[in-house]
Amino acid sequence: MSLNNEFDSVWIDVNLATMNETDYGIIENAAIAIKDGKIAWLGKREDLPAFDAFATPTYQGKGGWITPGLIDCHTHIVYGGNRAKEFEMRLEGATYQEIAAAGGGIVSTVKATREADEETLYVAAKNRLNALMQEGVTMVEIKSGYGLDTETEIKMLHIARLLGEHHPIDVKTTFLGAHALPPEYKENADGYIDLVCGEMMDAVVKDDLADAVDAFCESVGFDLAQTKRVFEAAKRHNIPVKLHAEQMSNLGGSEMAASFNALSVDHIEYLDEAGIKAIKESGTVAVVLPGAFYFLRETQQPPIDLLRKYKVPMAIATDANPGSSPLCSLQLMLNMACTLFRMTPYEALAGVTLHAAKALGMQEKVGSLAVGKQADLVLWDIEHPAQLSYQYGVNPCAQVIKNGVVV
Repeated sequence: MSLNNEFDSVWIDVNLATMNETDYGIIENAAIAIKDGKIAWLGKREDLPAFDAFATPTYQGKGGWITPGLIDCHTHIVYGGNRAKEFEMRLEGATYQEIAAAGGGIVSTVKATREADEETLYVAAKNRLNALMQEGVTMVEIKSGYGLDTETEIKMLHIARLLGEHHPIDVKTTFLGAHALPPEYKENADGYIDLVCGEMMDAVVKDDLADAVDAFCESVGFDLAQTKRVFEAAKRHNIPVKLHAEQMSNLGGSEMAASFNALSVDHIEYLDEAGIKAIKESGTVAVVLPGAFYFLRETQQPPIDLLRKYKVPMAIATDANPGSSPLCSLQLMLNMACTLFRMTPYEALAGVTLHAAKALGMQEKVGSLAVGKQADLVLWDIEHPAQLSYQYGVNPCAQVIKNGVVV
């Protein structure tokens, strides 16, 4: 018999959740074959083309499920220090003003990040990446935004790039210079935006350190006009944009972001129907962040029903950061999205695969199982994909396959 199909590896005795726009895309009693780091074939086991079983590594899935590798499309995992003391103070009754007066808040993270050397920041972020990978994550986005000066913002992005080069997880980087107002610009927000759009952006572009540009458009961040200036600067450099929007109020940031064809708008608890219509028309992804909602004990939920009505793709991410979501578990976010936001298990899994890929502009390469896509896969010891949202604490991740290679 002629063996025309040469594969680098094959998984058999598995079930597949290929993930599409309407359902899990289930194929039971399936197989999947890899060639040159990409999916070469998938389908029913009985239809698997003949291959040289002696020369091709063949893995037994033992009836488990394979999904696309999970994608955490919104993180801030490069930072110095921690804010556990601030957390304790808040629970003991301290006000925001009292915590700030004691040196807490984002200023404390900025100070710690500026003072930390690259090795310290790299090792801490690598540990967080390891935690994500152990739960099936194969791609993350890492934002800057805790430097708020040119030197430290570049340092953060450089470390994020290094992590992508030396860690199995793929890293997409986002320049978030317009995250907050640094102490030295306390009374001069427009002056700081000048710095972000000029010196900072030029340095980021010069060293090719950012795959996207983000900003925090909020009453405690930057207003619409200032955010628009950041986006216009990004556009001049042909860098896509994303936005922290409508987290605490509705400033219309999502509509403005849509006018720039933003990859995503994130948080969006106060997003209204006009904003939803705008992002639907622009193809922008809505990213919900249940970890921050939980940790901050918020009560305003994102408009899930309206997003469903307009068929806006909804992604889910950890928002892993030291202040508002010190939670480095995408599996936990799956459960929280269902319990806190009443998303379905399918919507949750699509939110960390199919739609998370789109939120990073990577939907042609990852996020679903299809021939020609990057072979980023996870083998789970589960009986159905809904289990990934249902249970938390016993990690069902049996195997992570990155670019066709078992990690």
